[in-house]
Amino acid sequence: MRLLFLAALMLSPGWVFATDKPNIVYIMADELGYYELSCLGNANIRTPRIDEMASQGIRFTQALAGSSVCAPTRCCLMTGKHSGHTSVRSNGGGTPLRSGEPTIASILKARGYSTGGFGKWGCGGRGSTGVPEEHGFDVFFGYYDQVHAHSYYPPYLVRNSEEVPLKGNRGLSDGETYSHDVIHEAALDFIRSNREQSFFCYMPITPPHGIFDIPDSDPAWQIYRDKQWPEPAKRYAAMVSMVDRQVGEVLDLLAELGLEENTLVVFCGDNGGNDYFRDADHPRGFHGANRDPVTGVEFRGTKGTLYEGGLRIPMVMRWPGKIAASRVSDLLWYFPDVMPTIAELTGASLPKDIDGMSIVPELIGEEVVGRKQSQHQYLYWELGDQVAVREESWKAVRSRRGVWELYDLRSDPSEANEVSTKYPDDLKRLQGYADEAHVAVVEGTFHNSALHERDRQAKFGGRARRRTQANALPADGLVPNRDFRIVRVSSQAGANRIAEAIVDGDPRTHWHSSFSPKVLKHPHEVVIDLGKRYTISGFRYLARQDVGWNGAVKDCEFYLATDLENWGQPIAKTTFKKIKQAQQVDCEATEGRYVRIRVLSEVNAGPWASISELGIIGQ
Repeated sequence: MRLLFLAALMLSPGWVFATDKPNIVYIMADELGYYELSCLGNANIRTPRIDEMASQGIRFTQALAGSSVCAPTRCCLMTGKHSGHTSVRSNGGGTPLRSGEPTIASILKARGYSTGGFGKWGCGGRGSTGVPEEHGFDVFFGYYDQVHAHSYYPPYLVRNSEEVPLKGNRGLSDGETYSHDVIHEAALDFIRSNREQSFFCYMPITPPHGIFDIPDSDPAWQIYRDKQWPEPAKRYAAMVSMVDRQVGEVLDLLAELGLEENTLVVFCGDNGGNDYFRDADHPRGFHGANRDPVTGVEFRGTKGTLYEGGLRIPMVMRWPGKIAASRVSDLLWYFPDVMPTIAELTGASLPKDIDGMSIVPELIGEEVVGRKQSQHQYLYWELGDQVAVREESWKAVRSRRGVWELYDLRSDPSEANEVSTKYPDDLKRLQGYADEAHVAVVEGTFHNSALHERDRQAKFGGRARRRTQANALPADGLVPNRDFRIVRVSSQAGANRIAEAIVDGDPRTHWHSSFSPKVLKHPHEVVIDLGKRYTISGFRYLARQDVGWNGAVKDCEFYLATDLENWGQPIAKTTFKKIKQAQQVDCEATEGRYVRIRVLSEVNAGPWASISELGIIGQ
């Protein structure tokens, strides 16, 4: 399939705008839902400039993300590969591209373009082989790591791996300098500075994701501040309208500089939306990111799943004089197609190992290009244990439960009616595509992980996470932990989140199950040697004490044994609450030396496990 596509591209007529070398402005909002634009009927959120952009160009109804979470989807976009081939498939924050791996920026730089990135990179933390300045960007300004990007008031941003201080900022929501405004102005300055030459301006902006912060002085906040809505829902809507205004500022600048007719502008989301601010009246979220406000039809799932709710994104393109106005396209395509499309428009050379197809005939017109628009044989996604394959209207999904499902999206866009027993041959064919698409992941590497960890702590202002706010584990009645030793752990997330953290007496540290390169699903377990036999009557558990909840335990079992081979039945079972304070579970007094903690589920229904402290009650 890949070779046929490349051959077709090389044999296409000499229509390509190689002498014009059009500018490319690619604006990608973080976690904006498909139905959160007012041109799609959203009654809550105002997006007049993006609506206008759609009326001046083309809006796609079946544009799909490269993945359903931040880092993997960005890698698919930048490299032209689907997530069965990419080097970044986990969402740990700083997983890097491999050294020398081509990107859109690097192929355009080789074509003589100025290349700038402004926002959230997500394809390699500082100190790694994946930093953007090593992958074709003359300048990248913003956040390299997505944990860093969760705060709009970090003490610094990063430009080409160097820290740029932000005045008065102390992390989280505390500060004087709104980072997104600084990033947006830098992007506008890049366009101004390169108006005399061809440029690629990549804007993977952070809003509306992260902490829902927007300055009260921003004009967009004035639109929503008096709404009788929950405060976070108002902030979120204001952030989307702020993005809309700033998209308009980019378009206005291009007009002011006389660059409109030689600039392709793209606006899209990075992955599917979330059901934010749900309540009894809004079960799919207050703003209905995945619910058609006109028909009521819903996309199943959200960000983080490979159902349509995790993959369907808003996608609008404008290029006056080249793309006809007021078009709506149903072409089925996804992020791996962006690189070959841009390469064809600019005359850039493509790497040989991509998975995408050019959609230039759909953009410009088949009669102009001299060939029909190609169609995908299939589209492919993987994320941890989840897999999805799309062939026209057929979609096969392997869920987190490991079960394959089949849906016909033509009649069932909500993926509500599973039909694999009715069409087993179709499921088998799509499973074959999945086997063909997957290769083992080979990630990039770090030569200085300390820089990356520093950026992650910058979310909190550079302070260790909640160090002054950590809850203590009550010590009364606990077996002394001085002789405790971890003898077995199902998985752990590296040197900073090892199982020893749960018995070190420090609530500021925590164990976390592995999330890279593969997310392991429940159950997760830790086995502790108490050093000698005790009579145990209960356990105390303390959830991780930073601002996160990933891995916080919900359903859990406790076992006690006198040797490591014979565990028998659990002596305690419980369901923990989603609270940061210590929680206790009692059991019938039982003698033993070895404790086994078995985590069955997580408070946010994620696949992880984490524990700050575990106390053993006994004597």
